[in-house]
Amino acid sequence: MSIKILLADDHPLTRSGIAEFIRREPTFELVAEAQDGVEAWDLIKKLSPDVALLDIRMPEMDGVSVAQKVKAEGVSTAILMLTSYDAQQYVIASLRAGAHGFVLKTVSPKELTTAINTVAKGGLYLDPEVASVLNGDKEFIPDQLSAREREVLLLAAKGLSSKEVARQLFISERTVQTHLASIYDKLGSRNKTEALLLALKYGVVTLEELLEDNED
Repeated sequence: MSIKILLADDHPLTRSGIAEFIRREPTFELVAEAQDGVEAWDLIKKLSPDVALLDIRMPEMDGVSVAQKVKAEGVSTAILMLTSYDAQQYVIASLRAGAHGFVLKTVSPKELTTAINTVAKGGLYLDPEVASVLNGDKEFIPDQLSAREREVLLLAAKGLSSKEVARQLFISERTVQTHLASIYDKLGSRNKTEALLLALKYGVVTLEELLEDNED
């Protein structure tokens, strides 16, 4: 089954190049293109694509605002931000808005394919170029994650369900859910995306570990 993708970028040349790449991939299907955030949001509501590939800075409505609407409305579309900007405020704002991934426009075709596949199955993908943005704030956390909690968090970030995590770690699904609850409590997060963002920020897990897991 192909992954249905919506592409939104206000630069025609950039959009056409990415669109051509998507069309060449046999497991991808480009269902629509948008030139601004308002059009992107309307098409997401209408078409419910599996993945929306959004530029952060667009006229009418930016990519972060689109992601916030998708999250608020409970739309199942996974948001992957594609941008030229790797400043900390863009990365953090995107993930907190509900985006499942963040890649720069310098990303290689192979990495973009990995990113789309990862977010399409519920995982979180961060471009290696943003490592310095998220790994520079090593604040002290009173309750560090245990080795098992780190394993659970990384597998969950890969997009595995609690049942799949349990099977891989040879523990019960209830135990996985208990670990996740503990992780959220220790990191002061409300969900998997926030937990992983904070874990990266505090150095509890590294971007290399996350990307290594996502490529397994």
